[in-house]
Amino acid sequence: MNMQVLDARRDMSGGYKVDVRRGERVGRVSSEWFSRPDDERYLSLSDLAHTVRERSERSRTRVVESALIHVEANRADPERLSLLLPGADAPVAPTHWSFGQLASLVGAPAAYLRQLPAALAGINLQYGLTSHRAEQVKTLELEGGRVELRAVTGPDYGRIHDYELVEAVQRIAGNGTGDTRWKVPGVLDWSTGIYNPRVDITKDTTTLYASDRDVFLFLVDDLNPIEAGRLPDGSPDLYFRGFYVWNSEVGARTLGMASFYLRAVCQNRNLWGVEDFEEITIRHSKYAASRFAHEAAPALLNFADSSPMPFVNGIKAARERIVAKSDEDRTDFLRRRGFSRAESGKIIDAVLAEEGRPPESIFDFVQGITAIARDKPHQDARLEMEGKAKKLLDRAA
Repeated sequence: MNMQVLDARRDMSGGYKVDVRRGERVGRVSSEWFSRPDDERYLSLSDLAHTVRERSERSRTRVVESALIHVEANRADPERLSLLLPGADAPVAPTHWSFGQLASLVGAPAAYLRQLPAALAGINLQYGLTSHRAEQVKTLELEGGRVELRAVTGPDYGRIHDYELVEAVQRIAGNGTGDTRWKVPGVLDWSTGIYNPRVDITKDTTTLYASDRDVFLFLVDDLNPIEAGRLPDGSPDLYFRGFYVWNSEVGARTLGMASFYLRAVCQNRNLWGVEDFEEITIRHSKYAASRFAHEAAPALLNFADSSPMPFVNGIKAARERIVAKSDEDRTDFLRRRGFSRAESGKIIDAVLAEEGRPPESIFDFVQGITAIARDKPHQDARLEMEGKAKKLLDRAA
């Protein structure tokens, strides 16, 4: 990496000039950012870790016979149900989420039950529990002012606690605020094309989230840009490494992580210029904890410590591999890879508009494909086209 070039690429604020017209746009982080209320936003990993660990320390899990669960309806509060579990001294109060899980497990429509008076809903739920064919359920109960039922799952549910994932991230990212190379991202200035990695971490800018149902964390290594080739004007094409992870210890979603290279993050937390996107997910099945220990946690550590050179060399190889020198070559190249004549024309035009010349290399075609994919209104069509672009790039490397 030529640090003199990168220094020249900086503006006076310490930001970096980037070209976000290239690569994919990924909106997953933005969706999280839009949907989180202030009480689910954290300013550091240590604060978030403390919250989810303390919650787990006050929780307990057990497997009970579903037929022995007794549903109680409070006549003084007809909207409220409670459950008396076998061996418990006091009833537990289901959350909105766990009530839905319990209803689903016994084959009762939760939305319908919620519309009924408590006594009638209790009768229906009790019948479902008594005739539950699986016979057992696993509960997650939280001790507090009263015992709260946070989750009800099948007996083989393999719970990975939220704090386990957060602490795995802490091992590579510290506090997530800049004490290591991994931190909450900066922001792109659309008016200048400058990505500024140094932005104050506030409730509005943070990408560290936790609710009573899940955790979601997004961090970048945006103080250490990676040069992978040149832009049409001769300046370096800069990337940063990034990853996000997610989990739900109550069964609301799988555990997963995504790693990638990106060129910028905007104010709405959309990821721009994404390349080399990789994702793994782990269902909370019987052996989920073992898979987390042997797959997800090491994968996160490997990505954090890995050299960017395979990525850089792959981009370089794609730039150098010329596959078309005429209009006929370009159309044939795309048609042989499953693109229609209309799509092929749009891809070629996209490269011509952005690069000032028609596509010649594998990299040119990949950029044209992802540019067209960004405009696809339906996610399935967009993902299919982005998958073709990634397959093409992988073969070039």
